[in-house]
Amino acid sequence: MMVLRSMLYVPGNSMRMITSAASRPADAVILDLEDAVPIADKETARIMIRDSIRLFRPTETCTFVRVNSLNSGLTAEDLEFVVVDELDGVMLPKTEGSSDVVKLDEMLAKTEKSSGLKPESLKIIPLIETAKGVVRAFEIASASSRVVAVAFGAGDYYRDLGRDVSLLSRDETELLFARSQIVVASRAAGTQAVDTPFLGLLTDKERFLNGTKLALQLGFKGKQVIHPSQIEPVNSIFSPSRNEIDSAKRLVAAFGEAQARGLGAASFEGRMIDCMSYKQAKDLLGIAEAMAKRESIRDKGPLTLDLSQIFS
Repeated sequence: MMVLRSMLYVPGNSMRMITSAASRPADAVILDLEDAVPIADKETARIMIRDSIRLFRPTETCTFVRVNSLNSGLTAEDLEFVVVDELDGVMLPKTEGSSDVVKLDEMLAKTEKSSGLKPESLKIIPLIETAKGVVRAFEIASASSRVVAVAFGAGDYYRDLGRDVSLLSRDETELLFARSQIVVASRAAGTQAVDTPFLGLLTDKERFLNGTKLALQLGFKGKQVIHPSQIEPVNSIFSPSRNEIDSAKRLVAAFGEAQARGLGAASFEGRMIDCMSYKQAKDLLGIAEAMAKRESIRDKGPLTLDLSQIFS
């Protein structure tokens, strides 16, 4: 599973923000060609993104580009510019059904072939932002083997309901159904769900943290963020604690001993465990290992960017 605790949006037309993002501890960056980029800057942003994707390789930060929606007529041209070896995948905004994902899959296959890339090397993250998309979440999540996660965009979703996001309650009860639907549908399709960016004020840290913890409780595996200050709290909340990791290691060992005795279930620290408990513990340890590997790369020291090579 691709670890996507924090996914930082970066405007594709700002080289200053792109280079700054390369030294941030986000698990992934979303280089944006859609909402953050005015129509007049689209072409420049494509070039900036194409030539700066390599900046994220030293830290193994997953790199996605949010292309313009299929209805915009700009998606194909976006892909012609940004599909390079170092790109991990594409986020598709305004995804409303399986046909959108299939169409992007076909476009990526064509671009991979013309670019000499390995087939299906590029992944897809559909972004669900409408009522129609929420209703069709499962068909979206299961539409292509390229889908590695499904993301929720609550701002446009709430506007689609005819409501102003500034009127959301502090606990965001109005988003509970859509969030739950996306998580359950994604899990049923065998992929993960990434929660919406926080819609409140950057200074409202309590509401931000509460919303992030709720996302974890609902089953999301990560969250989209729009400011670097949100990365570390999100990473922390979506990371297993030291106690959880140690407990998972003990559980795996205990279940292994039980299996060796021919048992399918066993008592472990006051509770019963079975094959599902074992699988959950193994999954947690796999995620923890992937997180530790990424953090060890960053701990080697500050990243030095050779900007002279970006446009070479």
